Amino acid sequence: MSTDQQHTESAPATPGTPAVSASAASAAPANSRSATSAQTGAAHFEVTPGEKEIAVTAAGTEILRYVTHPDSPQEEAPKPYLYPLRFLDGGEASVRRPWDHRWHTGLQFTWSHVADQNFWGGPTFAAEDGYKMRGNLGRMNHTGFSTQPSGGDEVSFDETLEWITSRGEHWFDEHRVQRVHSLDPARGIWAIDLTTELTNVSTGTLPLGSPTTAGRPNAGYTGWFWRGPRSWSGCQVVNSNGAEGEENTMGQVADWVAFSSEHDDLDGGGTIMAFAGTSECAGTQLPPIKWFTRTSIFAVASQSPAFDEEIQLQAGATLRLHHRFVFIARVLTSQERNQIGQEFAL
Repeated sequence: MSTDQQHTESAPATPGTPAVSASAASAAPANSRSATSAQTGAAHFEVTPGEKEIAVTAAGTEILRYVTHPDSPQEEAPKPYLYPLRFLDGGEASVRRPWDHRWHTGLQFTWSHVADQNFWGGPTFAAEDGYKMRGNLGRMNHTGFSTQPSGGDEVSFDETLEWITSRGEHWFDEHRVQRVHSLDPARGIWAIDLTTELTNVSTGTLPLGSPTTAGRPNAGYTGWFWRGPRSWSGCQVVNSNGAEGEENTMGQVADWVAFSSEHDDLDGGGTIMAFAGTSECAGTQLPPIKWFTRTSIFAVASQSPAFDEEIQLQAGATLRLHHRFVFIARVLTSQERNQIGQEFAL
């Protein structure tokens, strides 16, 4: 039995600028952004493309790789993911395939309960018999970028995906924009915005839930999910309301949560601030975004759109999610967290 079974488990603007649509965010020519950075002497991101993954480097550190064609086994509900993730000083900010949950990988978009399907990975929870492998694991297939990602003062992964069930049924089309931005080497900061539009292309309404909506308390993980390094187990977590500790931040509504820890191997530490953002669907009343947070057994965060209440996504309807993560290469004070929280607010 896994630890999680035993316990509970248009693109936005750069801070301070107006929001723009996802299509508009990728419209500015990459060479013009790079030229601007070069002319001003500003720090910029460098992109190294590959057949199955794309690496992004900043200030001499590879800060992330986006894997579009994973080699994950079907038991892990294969899907694109961001791993590794690093702070600007090289400190590790994630883990892939930890022994306790092989389907936890860096930062990835997931959904644990979609009708009878699991796009999360591993066993599916049901109230009558707990967690079991049920032969219901789907997959998310990357189908292409609107434009090839390139370097500059920001990097945009503007892509389309198809969600395919364990039975081979095409249930969702997804338009996903991941925008890497706000590089500030002097302060040790970079950020990524996660915007996705999930359209139900099946013939009926699809309930989108979590283990908590299926009957397990405080296990509302679903949607975007970050898994921290093993060294971050027991780290500090606080939210924008001033609550501290996983027991006080789990299942709560807050503008942001912040995790801070010292690193293994590398001297120093870091802070990851995750911002709740928004969940929208025209004509549909949605539950508030609530936080799935854990630190005691391992560090995880999820801006759950369906923590304890299902979303009923009708055929043809589109769910739009928008979140943000900010990576700071030091352990922040309370005052610094609040300042960053205001600066990067969604």
